[in-house]
Amino acid sequence: MSQNSFSFKTLLVAAALILPTMAFAAEPAMMKGGMMVDHKGMTVYTFDKDAGGKSMCNGDCAKNWPPMMAPAGAKAEGKWTVIKRDDGMMQYAYDGKPLYTFMKDEKPGEMKGDGMKDVWHVVHESQK
Repeated sequence: MSQNSFSFKTLLVAAALILPTMAFAAEPAMMKGGMMVDHKGMTVYTFDKDAGGKSMCNGDCAKNWPPMMAPAGAKAEGKWTVIKRDDGMMQYAYDGKPLYTFMKDEKPGEMKGDGMKDVWHVVHESQK
């Protein structure tokens, strides 16, 4: 009987540790202060030239605007999707729009890329 009780407790502890990471993977970003941020608190952007759930930001563009990469086998729900980039890597998208951060945002909450060249925009609460 004590062996079964130990196994059950072990299972509960494992579930408690695994479930939060599963929820984390389902939502790669969150709303904070009226704008979308990643789990490091960095501002999330969309690119007007992206269309049809496809990223048009590759090469040097992706160096300046790092895509929000999705791990292999990532699952998405609701308005979240995972798209395949030209390099074969996977990227998160929200409501069909691929998501990025900006290399010049040095600390959480900065929005130095908002409105850049009139094609980069912070994802705001009203868009969610």
